[in-house]
Amino acid sequence: MFNKITPRRYNGVRSQFDDFYNVMDQFFNDNFMPTKFNNESIFKVDIQDLKDSYLVEADLPGYNKDEISLHLEKGNLTISVNKNEELDKSDEEKNYIHKERKTSSMSRSMYFDNIDEEDLKAKLEDGVLKIKIPKNKKENNSKKIEIE
Repeated sequence: MFNKITPRRYNGVRSQFDDFYNVMDQFFNDNFMPTKFNNESIFKVDIQDLKDSYLVEADLPGYNKDEISLHLEKGNLTISVNKNEELDKSDEEKNYIHKERKTSSMSRSMYFDNIDEEDLKAKLEDGVLKIKIPKNKKENNSKKIEIE
């Protein structure tokens, strides 16, 4: 989004504007921006109502299945993702002055009525998590009542 490394201004001579530039850089830091302005703070979820099931598709590019958690309780499906970038062994040998890593955590919840909580299936493929949630098979319990 924005370059978070502030270059030295005025050839390394400290000026009265250095603090102003630092405040501006901190303002545009991803951790400071409100969630509604940060596009990386939420992932897109699409839900299709199929005849016998629901299909939930969540766009999670860059995440592997170890970083994704699915939890279903009383019809509430929660998709959570946690990503924590760490230094590689090869990075330790390099003489970095500044090295940034990113930690992110996101979660989405949705409610489903009348589902079979035992037969859910989830698959992560090409950055898209697909969850198939079967519906309970309702028997037609309606009965015509004769009026006397």
